Amino acid sequence: MRAWGWDDGWEAAWADSGAGDAGRVPGRVVRVDRGSVEVVTATGDRRVRVDGAAVGDWVAVANDGRGDVLERRTVLARASAGRDSGEQLLAANVDLIGVVEPLRPTANPRRVERLLTLAWAGGAPPAVVLTKADLAEPGAGDPVRSVAVGAEVVEVSTVTGQGIDEVRELVRGRTFALVGPSGAGKSSLVNALAGEQLVETGEVRGDGRGRHTTTAGTLIALPGIGWLVDTPGLRTVGMTGAEDGLDRAFADIAELAEECRFADCAHHSEPGCAVLAAVDDGSLDPARLDSYRRLEREIASQARRRESKDRSAERRDGRAHARGVREVMAAKNRR
Repeated sequence: MRAWGWDDGWEAAWADSGAGDAGRVPGRVVRVDRGSVEVVTATGDRRVRVDGAAVGDWVAVANDGRGDVLERRTVLARASAGRDSGEQLLAANVDLIGVVEPLRPTANPRRVERLLTLAWAGGAPPAVVLTKADLAEPGAGDPVRSVAVGAEVVEVSTVTGQGIDEVRELVRGRTFALVGPSGAGKSSLVNALAGEQLVETGEVRGDGRGRHTTTAGTLIALPGIGWLVDTPGLRTVGMTGAEDGLDRAFADIAELAEECRFADCAHHSEPGCAVLAAVDDGSLDPARLDSYRRLEREIASQARRRESKDRSAERRDGRAHARGVREVMAAKNRR
């Protein structure tokens, strides 16, 4: 299983968990599509019945085709679409998260900030891959570089080969997830890294936006390089449990906040606010502060929705328990 990222750490975790008892074997989730889970084991691929699995998960597979997910090292998740307060797992056990952003038509630093927050929240360090460099003017990536605090930034072109070797070194021996909008060139990047056509690429519309070519999360082994998680294009990214990720993605603002006069400063109009002072003296882009505030509000809103959902569940459980007690008492009284 080392061909799929199994290492000494996983071997030790496997032994400690006792997962090998009763003839179970380790396997890795390589594809999740509409609830169907494909797992690769030492004896080949197989469909496994396992709840809540994500691409990249390691599972203990039993003879009857059932599986249990091993404890994860890292998780890449986003808020579920719509009004649901839950979260959608995108990938697990990722060592490096690649935030893929196209330089054409125009790189979007606000989207990159969102994805960096999502990446840092999952526990794996991010890198930013700016695609379509052959179509961009010099300096087109500068706005993204200015917001990619703590993350390596690589400009690539799958046409000229620029930056491909650099990305190969970033992912060598690692599980690497690619997240970004449709049309960013994620599939083309996978093929360029592999040196062959591994995944389908799609046409790009006149507005520069791509058509979805990846319909399922997939783990792709690149021999001698690493393992790439290819996820469907993220058109909307909701934040969930990303408080720590926000501070990492906006480390410059978090550092400034340490100098504010008041510990609970909200950076709006408080006296002695170091963040607002940085905006005034031009050292902090006001658009970046606005982005930080929007994400902060979104994360707080998600947290409130989760708390409300948990309270509702507790009330339902309490009512169900009370009904059960009444039914038991009524049955006793009828005797």
